[in-house]
Amino acid sequence: MFFFLIPLMVGFAANLASAFTTAYSRRWGDRRGSLLTILLRDILGIPVWALGFVLAFVQKSPVPLFASPAARLLGWLLIAAGGAIILVALAVLRYRAAAPSVRDALVQSGLYGLIRHPIHSGTMLEFAGLFLARPTITVAAACVLGVVWVLVQTELEERDLLRRLPDYREYRARVPRFLPRFRKPTPQNMS
Repeated sequence: MFFFLIPLMVGFAANLASAFTTAYSRRWGDRRGSLLTILLRDILGIPVWALGFVLAFVQKSPVPLFASPAARLLGWLLIAAGGAIILVALAVLRYRAAAPSVRDALVQSGLYGLIRHPIHSGTMLEFAGLFLARPTITVAAACVLGVVWVLVQTELEERDLLRRLPDYREYRARVPRFLPRFRKPTPQNMS
């Protein structure tokens, strides 16, 4: 019943290991460090944990936790919204999304001007949507593990970004992590 956990956890572990671009680059050089990050995240991480989610989603469950056409519709809308956020964020990052390097420049435009981790925010929206679209024990377990993984992944990536991007500390203090701040204009921030 919980076979989906194997690819899910292996994929999450590989993805977590991809968050050490700076350490890999210092040890084996920029090109090899970047290639190792690509291998861990883009080849072993994301595709393998995505397979775990597919297996959790298709797993037969005797009784769903709840069943509602409105919840299912909301779930698919959240999946679409999360996917759209991820695609826009990837378009802003371009090659840096697939192949991070110690020579990268800090991106502060587009969605990255509003939140530091739009890809992770979109991913968590997709996890919530998956659960609403198919509210079973296996999908709930995968989504909870997924949210925990995103939180840990974000923390590890931020530590790496602080090492390789000099301006990241100021950016981190100014821009929220997952949700944008919506403030009313005041005389101080209007100028």
